[in-house]
Amino acid sequence: MAILERNDTGAIAHLKMNMPERLNALSDEMLAALQTELDALRDDKSIRAVILSGAGKAFCAGHDLKQMTAGRQAEDGGKAYFQDLFNRCARVMMSIQSLPQPVIAQVQGIATAAGCQLVATCDLAVAAEGTRFGVNGVNIGLFCSTPMVALSRNIPRKQAFEMLTTGDFISAERAAELGLINRVVPEMLLKQEALALAEQLATKLGTAVKIGKKAFYQQIQMPLDQAYAYTGEVMAENMLHRDTEEGISAFIEKRPPNWTQ
Repeated sequence: MAILERNDTGAIAHLKMNMPERLNALSDEMLAALQTELDALRDDKSIRAVILSGAGKAFCAGHDLKQMTAGRQAEDGGKAYFQDLFNRCARVMMSIQSLPQPVIAQVQGIATAAGCQLVATCDLAVAAEGTRFGVNGVNIGLFCSTPMVALSRNIPRKQAFEMLTTGDFISAERAAELGLINRVVPEMLLKQEALALAEQLATKLGTAVKIGKKAFYQQIQMPLDQAYAYTGEVMAENMLHRDTEEGISAFIEKRPPNWTQ
């Protein structure tokens, strides 16, 4: 049984973390499996949207603490292993945001520490009622510094700092209020809602979404004047695409577009 399952439905890829007995922890093996699939998706032009979920009662409980403890047995006390682990995790997170396709987190149960980081990293997120989110490493003496990077880019800084320093969980409803997730639905409708969102995204022009996703993450880090200059160039290039011309013509002529991609 694969620890990460991929099933494609039309233009939608569904990645399911499949280690429910370990709450889908981001073990060395899980990180490697995620990286392999993300690398494959990058060049898969048949896929227009991705759903990421976790099997069992939890979406993801963060890093595998037993594996991390075993890493301490090295002569350096685990320093090299820990640095490599967090670098590999960061690469997975950055790979999600650099994918040309939008990635939707389908969340249930709990999303804690690096699991909460994973939700914050995905482009969109749908959660079941009753889901809890936390960056609670501080409760065991390990401040969630790497999860903080994604979290603090999703929600207001004071709320992020409160979560990081208290270790408290927040509800799905509160996560939606803060902007960590897009919507909350009854658990029985979770898969249906995530799929409906993915299907909606998959109807859009893939090249336009790819251009827009890259520009979104680039411009958000820039000062206002640079952001406008950069996105102006991006839009000008986008306008030159054949399918964009067709999309505009179709809108004017009140007909469906005949896109090639």
